[in-house]
Amino acid sequence: MSQDRPIARGPLTLSVMLATTMYTLDGTIANVALPHMQGSLSAGLDQITWVLTSFIVAQALMTPLVGWVSERIGRKALMVASIIGFTLASLACGLAPNLAAMITFRIIQGICGAAFVPLSQSILFDINPPERHPQAMATFGAGVVLGPALGPALGGWITEQFGWHWVFLINLPVGIVALLGVLRYLPEQRSDSPRPFDFMGFGALALFITALQLMLDRGPGEGWFESWEVIIEAAMAVIGIYIFIVHTITAKKPFFSRALLKNWNFTAGMVLSLATGTLMYSSLALLPPMMQNILGYPVITVGLVTMPRGVGMLVSMMVGGRFIGRVDPRGFLITGFVLNAVAMWMMSMSSPQMDDQIIMQSGLLQGVGLGMIFVSSNTLAFGTLPPELRTDAASVITLARSLGSAVGISLMQAMFMRNLQTTYTVLVPNIRTDNLVFQNQMGGVIDLGSTEGLSTIAAEVGRQAAMVSYVNDFYLSMLLTLATIPLIFFLKSPPKSAVGGGHALPD
Repeated sequence: MSQDRPIARGPLTLSVMLATTMYTLDGTIANVALPHMQGSLSAGLDQITWVLTSFIVAQALMTPLVGWVSERIGRKALMVASIIGFTLASLACGLAPNLAAMITFRIIQGICGAAFVPLSQSILFDINPPERHPQAMATFGAGVVLGPALGPALGGWITEQFGWHWVFLINLPVGIVALLGVLRYLPEQRSDSPRPFDFMGFGALALFITALQLMLDRGPGEGWFESWEVIIEAAMAVIGIYIFIVHTITAKKPFFSRALLKNWNFTAGMVLSLATGTLMYSSLALLPPMMQNILGYPVITVGLVTMPRGVGMLVSMMVGGRFIGRVDPRGFLITGFVLNAVAMWMMSMSSPQMDDQIIMQSGLLQGVGLGMIFVSSNTLAFGTLPPELRTDAASVITLARSLGSAVGISLMQAMFMRNLQTTYTVLVPNIRTDNLVFQNQMGGVIDLGSTEGLSTIAAEVGRQAAMVSYVNDFYLSMLLTLATIPLIFFLKSPPKSAVGGGHALPD
């Protein structure tokens, strides 16, 4: 690293971690505001989740490009451009007049924000001597998980006090401070011999991810394969993954090294990252609408009730990072998945009369489990890899986790809409004056001949059908979690010297 003056380690660390926390915060802060955005942006229940998935898919596609772009234009230039782009995109999101504009600006946010986590991790390694690397990674880990921990509560408070627009506008002062710090304190670094980039491999992968996500997002509203649009998107996804696999097998320098797939621990870790992404974000997307629309919670309460999940993840990652070298990581991994399964089982007992204790307790349990999964899965995936493969491995793991997140949200939303329609159809025939369960549920005799009575009944039937659909989604998450556990028994424990030497934190 070339530098003209001594590195101001403190201000530079603060600057890059401000940018990283701003980015990770944006992944969860908008969740609790989704129902408010839905009305303001005239979006359907199946459409508003695109605000989340568009951001995740965009950053997933951009992440593998970060290293190559950094070598071409320099790390400082990329960091500055990313902060400027992310901050301006946040401003545009806050001013978005409709759903199409919001999705467009969220895509730009994802593209610009993808560089923050890998660059900040690299910068903290470079500006600290080896003996300070554990403290540097503790700071990095705290910044990475601070966003998900604070996001729901902060998003709820901001939405309640100022409106959902400020969930995005709050990034402006943070982005400006981070930008000034990076401009002032970050030394330039650029590779003298940048590596070639496999555009064919990347293009095929991008086609697969984009077409798959469009199919999952558009499918529920278009009748799935009754629509030519969905059929074309499915065909494009198949073509994309086929080209990517063939190209990876035959190319001299493929997008990702073929040696990665020869390492069983890494391949299994990639599958676990897909599962983790699905578990982490799909429940986050389900909870805020359920609490606001079914349980009637104000948005600030939604944020506070979901906060224990982030706190649990923060604590378990900090504690797990200290103990992972002393125990078999596979035990941590199994425990994490079991805790997640128990949390989803608790949520599958939800009802319109439930209180917030079940949500808080299950959220804390899930957060602890996810933190254990993050620490142990990365240790197992990276612990048996040679150092020269770890850069590619980090990109693959990050991509798998992000893809799992986006696909998980879309699948759960699609299942919710399907179950909602089916359950509503089943419940309607039970609306009869001689049905005592119906009368008790409605709190007395309802006049089926009046407009007011019919409106009340329709709203209650929709509410009950929605709760059944949420319960089915939570139950499905529990089953998927349990189905993943057997894969862990095929993993090999890495040598003691490798434990803690890889990526012990979320990439």
